[in-house]
Amino acid sequence: MNIMQFAPELFLLLGALIIFLFSLFENRRGVRNAALAIGLGAVLLTAASLGRTGLLFMGAYKVDLFSQLFKLLIACGMAAVLIFGRRLPDIDRRLRPEYYLCLILSSLGLMMLVSSVDMIAIFVSLELASFALYLMLPMRDDRQGRRIQMEAAIKYMLLGVMATGVMLFGMSYIFGLTGTTNLAAIAPKLHNLMSEPAALVGIAMIVCVFMFKLAAFPFNFWVADAYEGAANETTAFLATVPKLAAVALLIRVVSLISPVHELTAFLAVMAVCSMFYGNLCALRQTDFKRMMAFSAIAHAGFVLLGILTFRQAGYAAAMYYITGYLVMNLACFLVICQVSKAGENVAIASLAGLYKRSPLLALTMGISMFALAGIPPFVGFMGEFMLLAGALRAGHLTVVILGAVNSAIAIYYYLSVVRVTYCRAPENDAPLQVDLGTRAVSLILIATIIIMGVLPGSFLSIAANALHGIL
Repeated sequence: MNIMQFAPELFLLLGALIIFLFSLFENRRGVRNAALAIGLGAVLLTAASLGRTGLLFMGAYKVDLFSQLFKLLIACGMAAVLIFGRRLPDIDRRLRPEYYLCLILSSLGLMMLVSSVDMIAIFVSLELASFALYLMLPMRDDRQGRRIQMEAAIKYMLLGVMATGVMLFGMSYIFGLTGTTNLAAIAPKLHNLMSEPAALVGIAMIVCVFMFKLAAFPFNFWVADAYEGAANETTAFLATVPKLAAVALLIRVVSLISPVHELTAFLAVMAVCSMFYGNLCALRQTDFKRMMAFSAIAHAGFVLLGILTFRQAGYAAAMYYITGYLVMNLACFLVICQVSKAGENVAIASLAGLYKRSPLLALTMGISMFALAGIPPFVGFMGEFMLLAGALRAGHLTVVILGAVNSAIAIYYYLSVVRVTYCRAPENDAPLQVDLGTRAVSLILIATIIIMGVLPGSFLSIAANALHGIL
């Protein structure tokens, strides 16, 4: 095995061990800087390993452009959360080494997940990523006698364990039909088995766990409570990085099989239900994180438009869209983490007059809301356009019409946030102090949202090249 092929994962594992050592001593100064250095180092190392290819661990682990691209996005998401959320005001100082440890371990699991091409490797990686997240949710200080973080953590863990059980049941069906757990060996056998009900049920059950991570309907009932109950920094990570791995695995699994009417209809119904349920529920929310939770359900429906085409162009559009979604959501939660100095949840009304308190944070929030609403020239518009166009070319006219209707619905609640930010007088005129690192991340996110929207061709060509290795 060439050690450089596994270098990003080894680096994060070493980083986790370093953070673990901090947890063994009473004097824990420097743990924040160590975690930040690990996050930035992971970005540089994954960027340096983009050209690496190979099969590891007896063919269970594949290093290619597809996996390395997603690893880079995961590392960037983790590093961004560490930079703008490094104060951790709502995490007990005594628990911060453990918090950083779980964050790094979850990122490590997600990196391993996108390279896993064996059902056993997928299960192990998924559990590493998931259990670290289960532990992060309750690591929040109690507020006024309320312990909503505990309820959120229990609900997320119980539903997550159930989803994993369903996935294992589906994997047992596929193993029984094909006699192997390796995806490359499963693919040719599945082409001859797609008429078998057991194969369709097995694939649907495997897909369900990735729908859970993506927060697609009807696997979304944990989302609003988990977003609201977790600390703002935890929600920023939960709302963005795991969804990258979910899309990567969805593409890997779906690309193995021939499109059949039953599976296409299953994905189409889930896409439409996700869009309507998420957008209609988001209209009534007053808490910003709950609004973003229901927004995530709606965006999961849009991502599924690219998956259900069963075409390379659709998969590339899904990769483009989920990357844009990562950037747009990180921009939103950057603002929330800065506005919420004590770590409390932020009501939408609390953003009133933000443009007077911090013009940069108001601009960041405004651009991210415009992008999420699908307004040109930002990345959200181009992503929705390509997904709808791809679905239309694949013959899903009804789904496209319903998707366009949902785009119009979403504009209302996203632009309501912009209206509050810019058109209402602030309750508190005190300026918000933003450190240099957060300003830099904010400007990078704004530039990325605009550049990806204006010049999508470069990223789409990279995505298309990455997909050649798995199709």
